[in-house]
Amino acid sequence: MSKKILTIVGARPQIIKAAAVSRVVRKSFAGKLYEVIVHTGQHYDHGMSQLFFDELQIPAPKVNLNIGSGERSNQLSAMITGLNSVLQDEKPDVVLLYGDTNSTLAGALTASSLSIPVAHVEAGLRSYNKSMPEEINRIMTDHVATLMFVPTQQGILNLRKEGFNTEQTGPFSPDHPGIFHCGDIMYDNALHFGTNPESSKVRSLKTGAPYMLATLHRDHNTDQLSKLNEALDAMMRVSNETGQRVILPLHPRTSNQLTPAIIAKLESNRSMEVIEPVSYLDMIALLRDASIVITDSGGLQKEAFFFQKPCVIMRPQTEWTELVENGNAIVCDTDVDRISAAVQHFIAESDLTWPKFYGDGHAADFICEKLLASI
Repeated sequence: MSKKILTIVGARPQIIKAAAVSRVVRKSFAGKLYEVIVHTGQHYDHGMSQLFFDELQIPAPKVNLNIGSGERSNQLSAMITGLNSVLQDEKPDVVLLYGDTNSTLAGALTASSLSIPVAHVEAGLRSYNKSMPEEINRIMTDHVATLMFVPTQQGILNLRKEGFNTEQTGPFSPDHPGIFHCGDIMYDNALHFGTNPESSKVRSLKTGAPYMLATLHRDHNTDQLSKLNEALDAMMRVSNETGQRVILPLHPRTSNQLTPAIIAKLESNRSMEVIEPVSYLDMIALLRDASIVITDSGGLQKEAFFFQKPCVIMRPQTEWTELVENGNAIVCDTDVDRISAAVQHFIAESDLTWPKFYGDGHAADFICEKLLASI
């Protein structure tokens, strides 16, 4: 009898990560693992959700809770209420969670309360900044998980610091979790989709001239007008200093915060190419030919590394500390002078190295094997 995995997703990065495991379940574990996908609706518009299911060929969610955006506590409450009913109906063998969103935490709390094993992909990551909701989400999820799939060796070290036995043998439980260094499933996807042909939309953006790729969506950057202005000013400054365009696919959260003054400033600056959100495949295509990445996204920091692009991080800390320690990324927050200096540094730097921090591109196979053997 096959074992039932209930996968919970809610945001664009989780949908992309889930594609890797869903692909392996269908290809190599049919008849052994059976997956049910539940979408919380945390990202609910077509450009940030359904588009990714379509282009990555992920099975449609069996349930969509359609929670939408909202204040964190209200969003969590609505997710937990909806997931409680779904989990009791589905009775899965394991709940599979990705990353560090509110959907991740809601899934962990609900499954734990029903004594359903939790498997956490991207376990062990720490920024050591508990003012970030993502840090709270990932810590709490790890501490109720039965299985933790850790993408990096640094993640293993982080868990040891918190008192976890990273050499635990089965049987596994929340009190005796199995902890596995598996590599990064986003690297699986980068290898799988990295050579896809670009769309006409992306092709039209590439004029042959060098460009930088930017994203901006974290709430601590978008919800404070001063931070939002500072981040955009930094992008315009480095574009003017380097002569390179900055292509900025605009996240809906960011777009909703733009004031008339900011819109006027962006429209008057021809060095900024502000575009609608793009699909995962189009983002990968843009990334392949970018010179430098400027972002506050956790996922894009890694994807930049996969394609050997230096990264300027518009956050005060990062959970991907190995990128900073190896010199592939520089943490700048939204400080205009620091971002400018970091871009100039990377333009001049020609000796960056790109170690195999994130495994061999078979993390999803490893995860499925351990799920089958451990639950």
